[in-house]
Amino acid sequence: QVHLVESGGGSVEAGGSLRLSCEAFGYPYSSYCIGWFRHTPEAVERVASIDTDDEIIYADSVKGRFTISRDKAKHTLDLEMTSLKPEDTAMYYCEADRVPCRVADVGARFNYLGQGTQVTVSS
Repeated sequence: QVHLVESGGGSVEAGGSLRLSCEAFGYPYSSYCIGWFRHTPEAVERVASIDTDDEIIYADSVKGRFTISRDKAKHTLDLEMTSLKPEDTAMYYCEADRVPCRVADVGARFNYLGQGTQVTVSS
């Protein structure tokens, strides 16, 4: 049973920072892609993910600003977000699926996700 619970969202001004955290249990590291996605009314975007071989993949829109990290001992997946922009505003979800990250559609949600946490960036 995959268990994902997000926390840490909020409202910040442009240029600010936020840290999201996800409690992540019940998924085999070697066969599941896990990552942070953001959902808006227009689209779903996988912003950062850790692949089955621990390779980290970032969307071009967040490279250099967001950092994903995993602590296997604590069963957490964090997303450090800096230099936030208004276009980063979205509902952020921790999501996982039994597929390598590199072959999964970056614009499609995964089968397992938490309840989400809202990030709002004002200009």
